[in-house]
This record gives sequence, structure tokens and C-alpha cells, in this order.
Amino acid sequence: VAEARRRGLWVRAYVSTAFGCPYEGEVSERAVVEVSLSLMTLGVDELAVSDTLGVAGPSDVRRVLGALAKAGIAANVIGLHFHDTRGTALANVVAAMDLGYRSFDASAGGTGGSPFAPGSAGNLATEDLVYLLDREGVGHGADLDGVLAAGRFMAERLGRAPQSRVGRAGGWPGSVP
Repeated sequence: VAEARRRGLWVRAYVSTAFGCPYEGEVSERAVVEVSLSLMTLGVDELAVSDTLGVAGPSDVRRVLGALAKAGIAANVIGLHFHDTRGTALANVVAAMDLGYRSFDASAGGTGGSPFAPGSAGNLATEDLVYLLDREGVGHGADLDGVLAAGRFMAERLGRAPQSRVGRAGGWPGSVP
């Protein structure tokens, strides 16, 4: 981190398996806070708190983010990385947004996954996130039609069906305020 900072680079560190670990099971908010504080001490610019396995629900998100806030780590230096394995990624985004968080990872077509989590789904699909933000009136600068095209491209290249709900159903007329 020090070398990256010396070169003027922006550094984002991932706190993986922050909500559940394939080896240790449930992860305590204390453990997430300790790792996060250590990374902040190293001088990272942003933390990406990650639900690598897709096991978190909104109450888990509120609990972990509450502990991080109590430890003095501000919402504006935390990004969130949700996998949609169990269909809770968008609900987790809403829970985080209600607490003031605004940085979320997503991938076109919901691509991704984890070699440590057999059967895991990919990342939150960008199309689904953009549609949600549009419906909620949250500005973001992405074009839903363009993101849908990118998701279709990814699905075709990977030879699989789109993982995005919006990719399968399409947008909704008037969804962009």
C-alpha cells in the first residue's frame, strides 16, 4: 500500500467473506472491524466489504455496517460487494443505501463467482442495480439499455443464460425518472 501511495495510486482493499466464510462459518462484526481498521491504518482509500458467498441478508448488512460506523469508519470510504447466490443482493443494497452507503460493485450480466463457494452465483448484476437505482430516483450516470447490451454480450460470450433478472425480463417503461 505504501508503494502504491508513493506512486500516487488510489488503493481499494477487499474485506472478503465479511458475512460468512466457507471455512469458519459466520463471521463476527468484531473480526470485520479489526481487519478493516488494519487496512485503514495501512492507508487504503476505500474498503470493499464483501459478501463473497452471498449469505448476507439486510439485517446482517445493518449489523456489520453499524459496527464499522461505530469504529469510526465512514460510509464514504466503504464500498459493498454483494453476490446474489441466495437472491438477497438487491435487498442488501437497499439496506446499505438506507444507512447512507453509495458505492456498490456490480458486473455486467451478473458474471463472477467464487472458487471457494461451489454453487455460488456471480456478483450483483449491473442491470439489476441500475434498474433499482432508476426506480428509486438515485442518479448514477449509467444507461440501462447500454448495460443490458453489455450483459447480453457477456452471456453470449460465456455461453450461458443471462444471470440478471432485468436481463431476462427487460426494463420497464418509465423506470427512469
